[in-house]
Amino acid sequence: AAVSSNTSLINLIVNVAIGISIGANVVMAQAIGAKDEDRAQAALHNSMLLSIVLGVVVGIIGSLCARYFLVWMQTDPAILDKATDYLRIYFIGAPANIIFNFGASILRAKGDTKRPLFYLSVAGVLNVCLNLIFVIVARLDVVGVAVATIVSEYVSCILLVITMFKEKGYCKLQISKLKFNKNVLKSILKVGLPSGILSSFFSVANVLIQTNLNGFGYALVAGSSTASNLEGFVYTSMNAVSNASVSFAGQNYGAGKFKRIKKVAVECSFMVLVISLVFTLVLLLAGKYIAALYTTDETVIAYAVDRMRIILPIYFVCGVVEIMVGCLRGMGHSMTPAVITVLGTCVFRLVWVNTIYAAHRSYLMLMIVYPVSWVITGTAVTVAYFITRRKEFAQIGKRRADII
Repeated sequence: AAVSSNTSLINLIVNVAIGISIGANVVMAQAIGAKDEDRAQAALHNSMLLSIVLGVVVGIIGSLCARYFLVWMQTDPAILDKATDYLRIYFIGAPANIIFNFGASILRAKGDTKRPLFYLSVAGVLNVCLNLIFVIVARLDVVGVAVATIVSEYVSCILLVITMFKEKGYCKLQISKLKFNKNVLKSILKVGLPSGILSSFFSVANVLIQTNLNGFGYALVAGSSTASNLEGFVYTSMNAVSNASVSFAGQNYGAGKFKRIKKVAVECSFMVLVISLVFTLVLLLAGKYIAALYTTDETVIAYAVDRMRIILPIYFVCGVVEIMVGCLRGMGHSMTPAVITVLGTCVFRLVWVNTIYAAHRSYLMLMIVYPVSWVITGTAVTVAYFITRRKEFAQIGKRRADII
């Protein structure tokens, strides 16, 4: 409960910076699609320098203000001290976390997802081993969990940076070139900043939901967190396809092959549907037993199962939304999906919590806001995607006509 009570707050602070890394991915992918190595190099070095600055700032703010944030979120006094210890240590790893995400976005832009996956796998295994040592053997409790997390983050970050130093061509990192270029930085922020702001709005809404969850007691918090962890397997898998849609749409946009963007949207949407269906069937049929891997508390397990029954049947809509958003970002349109998502998801959730939930305070009424907001946002974003794609097709047709 102490660790999971930090999740929404961590996302609020860290995801703003990580959201900006999408801008780096798009600018890099478009440069690679256009075979413009100079612009790709500028995008690389601007992005990595920006990640260092953001990482340090996030780390300092998070570490210094950890307890104030948790008190503001009305964290249960029974877990406040443990939650504070975890959060302060966690934010020491913020620079490594953010640098890795920017570096991985750069490599993904050219289609290299294997090495970031390998480095995360190494870090993941290390994290598990250190957790066992620090928590079970050394009995460091949440401090051990936090230390294991940041050690694994720095290991993955170092491995990725070393790789980029050894790269050739588009993704070769050189310390002497780490400087800001106004035009390139502007292009990165044009796409990335709306994504970062969107992530922050998401987190503001989720922090409000977490604050209300905290009022139900630690058992429900732990149960919701357990379900959220299991749902994370579904989301991460769908998000991986979404990341691919950004890179593929960006490269094809840079190469002027707009018809392929339509194919990207269709095939990626089909993939997230299959992923969501498979995971949903497994977790709904065996969720009780899988949740038992996290805890032996029957009450906590029951709360976890309740949440999964509400969230998972409609989770595929969340994945499709991210595909549409990914394709729009790949075409350089980041503000439109950001505005739609802020209104359809974040603002809607805030209104729901302060009206419908306030009038009918229950776990069900709090959780159901997620699927309802996904349906609303998904409908609007899909319409925006088709309108934008048609305009882009019309513009390329006009340019070709002018040339002829």
